[in-house]
Amino acid sequence: MSDQLHKQHSELAKLIERYSGRDGVHATSIPSLFFMRQSTAAGPAYGVFKPSLCIVVQGVKDVWLAHERFRYSPTDYLVASVDLPVIGKVVESSPTIPYLAIKLEFTPKQIIEVLNDFGNRVKPKENAKRAMFVSQIELSMLDAVLRLARLADNPKDIPVLAPLFVKEILYRVLQGPYGTTLEQIAIEGSSTYRIKDVIEKIMNNYSRSFRIEELAKIANMSVPSLHRHFKEVTAMSPIQFQKQLRLQEARRLLLAESTDAADVAFQVGYESPSQFSREYSRMFGLPPIEDIKRTRAQHAQNISP
Repeated sequence: MSDQLHKQHSELAKLIERYSGRDGVHATSIPSLFFMRQSTAAGPAYGVFKPSLCIVVQGVKDVWLAHERFRYSPTDYLVASVDLPVIGKVVESSPTIPYLAIKLEFTPKQIIEVLNDFGNRVKPKENAKRAMFVSQIELSMLDAVLRLARLADNPKDIPVLAPLFVKEILYRVLQGPYGTTLEQIAIEGSSTYRIKDVIEKIMNNYSRSFRIEELAKIANMSVPSLHRHFKEVTAMSPIQFQKQLRLQEARRLLLAESTDAADVAFQVGYESPSQFSREYSRMFGLPPIEDIKRTRAQHAQNISP
């Protein structure tokens, strides 16, 4: 790492520590910008990535999309261009050198605005690409991220300067080696754009059953084309995608409430509690009730004095 990159990471680390104070994900006064802190290499954590750019300032993290691992550290950045159910695990962290990171969420509309401003007229492409990638961070991008994060100390500047800095950051991603991958999510008519519509349909209706022909119609694709493009974008089939959403929501409900596992199974769309228990165990390593007991015990241990 160059001296300048190290200097920028050091300043970002101080900013994150000052506005975080404790482990967790912390919203900032800057729209769509979050600071993350974790002092133990705990995990895994299950959730849905919104379209976002993630930069590690200290530590190392793995993100699993289906069976693919994406590892990133302070020399990299990670981008998710659509909503994706993932498993995250911080693999390098300690109380003295905690994992620190920044997440900037964005929308396809913001990507279009950047493309329009810089005169890029992008044509839709037929071949969809994976909607998650890791790339080496450049000094110019980190500089823009640092200027955005500094606005936390100058809230009166946020309404004017934050949109400009976000636009510059997205421009840097679009100019990078995976820029065309990000472009396609915003270009109406592209295969990736049409798969995004299917993802949104499943996300908003994960508890109901879909016929694959219905999803293919949304994408204006044949059934084989839908399967091929959907798997290229998400690394899983539409059914596997929906199953991960259901199981993640079931786990969230079980952790948040004293709810019967069978009731939760029906809430998230399962007709058979036994099938729910089998698939839950396959994903989380234990049957529902045992997994919740283990997770709560680990959480209590992490927050104990």
